Amino acid sequence: MTKKNAKSAGGLVSKIKPSQWHDPDDAPEITDEMLDRAMIVKGGKIIQRGRPPLGDLAKRTVTIRLDVDVVEAYRALGRGWQTQLNADLRRVRKLKAG
Repeated sequence: MTKKNAKSAGGLVSKIKPSQWHDPDDAPEITDEMLDRAMIVKGGKIIQRGRPPLGDLAKRTVTIRLDVDVVEAYRALGRGWQTQLNADLRRVRKLKAG
């Protein structure tokens, strides 16, 4: 019986035999190099690490000066306040355009 490793999705199978490895304490220590090569698999599908390519949907970083009370009001919304500010600006822009 062979044990499948992280690359088994690509057809590679490790050659560790059960007689060579009995106890989990005998397993080799995980190194940073091993983690760098690791693949995340969910439901048989390999999940890519990192942010997906955004293409035309990529946002830009800008510097804008806002009144203190406006910034405090949005920050009081908590996590995601910048996204909410973006959504509000988009909504106003659509109102003025339409």
